[in-house]
Amino acid sequence: MLNFLSDDVRREPFPLYEMARNVSPVFHEPSSGLWMVFDYEGVKRVLSEYETFSSRHGPAEWLAFMDPPRQAKLRALISRAFTPRMVANLEPRIRRLAIELLEPLIPTGQMDVATDFAGPLPMIVICRLLGIPASDHRQFKRWSDIILDMSYTMPGNRSDVANAAWDSFVTATNEMDEYLDAQLHQRRGADAPSDLLTSLARAEVDGQRLTRQEILGFFQLLLVAGQETTTNLINNAILCLVNHPAEFERLKSRMELLPSAIEEVLRFRSPVQWMFRLTTREVEFDGHMIPSGRVVLAMIGSANRDAKVFDQPDRFDVSRDPNPHLAFGHGIHFCLGAPLARLEASIALTEFLTRVDRFELESPEPWQPRKALHVHGPTRLPVRFAPHD
Repeated sequence: MLNFLSDDVRREPFPLYEMARNVSPVFHEPSSGLWMVFDYEGVKRVLSEYETFSSRHGPAEWLAFMDPPRQAKLRALISRAFTPRMVANLEPRIRRLAIELLEPLIPTGQMDVATDFAGPLPMIVICRLLGIPASDHRQFKRWSDIILDMSYTMPGNRSDVANAAWDSFVTATNEMDEYLDAQLHQRRGADAPSDLLTSLARAEVDGQRLTRQEILGFFQLLLVAGQETTTNLINNAILCLVNHPAEFERLKSRMELLPSAIEEVLRFRSPVQWMFRLTTREVEFDGHMIPSGRVVLAMIGSANRDAKVFDQPDRFDVSRDPNPHLAFGHGIHFCLGAPLARLEASIALTEFLTRVDRFELESPEPWQPRKALHVHGPTRLPVRFAPHD
């Protein structure tokens, strides 16, 4: 099997991706039955053709695991919370939060970007959107980690780790269901708070209220997707700038390049490395016949390094344009939270970079990848820096 699950490869999977694209951009792993697609056009096809490559392959009733027409109706509902105006209105609150997190850390000259800043920032933002009290943030982080561990239950993995991940997910889902019941009870009155959870509790699709299971699915999805992608985006931006000092200096001297730098981080170290799909019929793909009912991995991290699409794909360039990366997916499941993730990353990096003159990793030791197998980024990221005078 292509061993892209070891820590070394998860830190730097890109040479393995390049080999796969050159040798066989569509690869069948017989022991697990998985099919993997590595090239840009192939990944884009898998993500686009939902009639053939279904999203109905997941542990819960999540929007990400649905197909039309129900998916389209529920997506339209949740998209109301992520309109450009709604996202823009969050900017002052996100900036205040970023400053609050950074101010006690900057004078010390050191911090763990992952645990002190990149992790707490999006978690607090999504909790505030949902209307969850600050006292429950620690519980939310634990649930989020448990949900992410479901990546270990991928086909072909029958290990004790996979079994434990499933058992923990079942337990956490029951806990979340009880928690949600209490929260929804508070939102049935006329004086309910104006937050996303209240909107979900009152929403209707085709004249019917959302089911408890659908609300729970939204709750779980927002909890994970609203936090993990942005956390890894911020962490990976710091990694990219540390590893490419000339580009860091270029960005520091021209902060107007920050939007394109963020897009380059999304391409160069994509926070989500692959997505699952399930074939609904036998399909011909790059000379291979993939049977019906097979799991296909769309390897986003590989697609974003495809030399057929990106000039010098292994070069980190903060001014790269155009940059048609697939980091947020493609097609009907394109990430609804992409504008919010971009805004949070922009604010976080602006506030950090304007407060430091230079920074470096605290240790030369290889960083530990985050536990979830499909995401890319460090669990911890200790850095030392010189505060800006």
